[in-house]
Amino acid sequence: MQGMVETVDRLFVHARELVTLTDGPARGARRGAAMQDLGVIADGAIAVRGGRVVAVGTTDSIARDYRASIEHDLSGTVVLPGFVDGHTHPVFAATREDEFHMRCAGADYMAIAAAGGGILSSVRAVRAATEDELLARTMRIFDGFLAAGTTTIEGKSGYGLSVEDEVKSLRALTRARDSHPLDVVRTFLGAHEVPLEYRDRREAYVDLVIDEMLPAVVGLCEACDVFAEPGVFDLEQSRRILRAAKAAGLRLRIHADEIRPMGGAELAVELGADSADHLPQVSDAGIRALAGSDTTAVLLPGTSFYLGKPKHAPARALIDAGAAVALATDYNPGSCHTQSMPLIVTLACVLLHMGPAECIVASTINPAASLGLDADIGTLHPGKQADFVALDLPSHRGLGYVFGGNPTVATVKRGEPVWPKPR
Repeated sequence: MQGMVETVDRLFVHARELVTLTDGPARGARRGAAMQDLGVIADGAIAVRGGRVVAVGTTDSIARDYRASIEHDLSGTVVLPGFVDGHTHPVFAATREDEFHMRCAGADYMAIAAAGGGILSSVRAVRAATEDELLARTMRIFDGFLAAGTTTIEGKSGYGLSVEDEVKSLRALTRARDSHPLDVVRTFLGAHEVPLEYRDRREAYVDLVIDEMLPAVVGLCEACDVFAEPGVFDLEQSRRILRAAKAAGLRLRIHADEIRPMGGAELAVELGADSADHLPQVSDAGIRALAGSDTTAVLLPGTSFYLGKPKHAPARALIDAGAAVALATDYNPGSCHTQSMPLIVTLACVLLHMGPAECIVASTINPAASLGLDADIGTLHPGKQADFVALDLPSHRGLGYVFGGNPTVATVKRGEPVWPKPR
């Protein structure tokens, strides 16, 4: 009935700018020119009921049509869909600051490994930790994501590299997910590196991943990843592991073409993987393959920056070719120790030459689509989860421009403010 006022649970009003992404479709990754469609509403408001968006609009229009017993004033903030971080390594037992400073002083990977650093350092720490110790650290890490405005992550194992320790890691990740507001897509990364005890028997380790690890982790994860790189897992080893994972019912993701070109992007497309991640060394053929596929190019500029690499993923070539592009932190203890998507956006602007609208799309709906969650998150279309972040920025174009601090004023998950933590 015209003029009837509808009751909802909460109203969030007076956002300086409300970036809804409702100028584009509710589902699916956005490519090319469609990455400019943001649906920005000045003096915006959101009506929420049952943890989902009922309506978005100007504060005047929402206040006219909806009433709620709880109203949140977001004056002075820019509100975006919650960041979706599609590549993280949150389950580890110790930090690696010493090797960071060794690298800054000029040490290469081999010198750091000889000093006991690298991925295998994290493996030793995870193997020595109890599941409860991993759980406690992971819960604190999840708080850090909320504090940075991230409402959904993809989280990997990969620092156990044995059946027992990969299962332990995924159990800790699952327990953290089940008792925390953050949404988590769990990924098994037993093929992250070859552990020391298998260095002279690499094929035997691949067999272990396929024959023992995969059956043990099914039910504890949604996806499987492989570090496809010469000297780690070659193309055929990666293909074997990923085919076995797909046969076990897992979705696929690939660390691809990071250090040397190996056709990892092409392999991701061949196998129908959800994502090919990193990609500084992707070939022209790989770019074309990604552009013609549903596989998302997940770019991690924080990693190439943090490692001091001169070459970064070719974001402009990927976007111009029509590939689906997403951004992620690669949060981990060794090669990119940040949980800040706003910082990653700054790096994407400076190093990858992406524009502000492209970065917002690449931090919200595109990673949501790569995780198969775009029906529920990534935009603020009515019916979706009310996941959003309020940022202290001059405008949405200030994302990337403002850096070095945390602009997050409030993080909202399923319509409930979850950061700062309710008292």
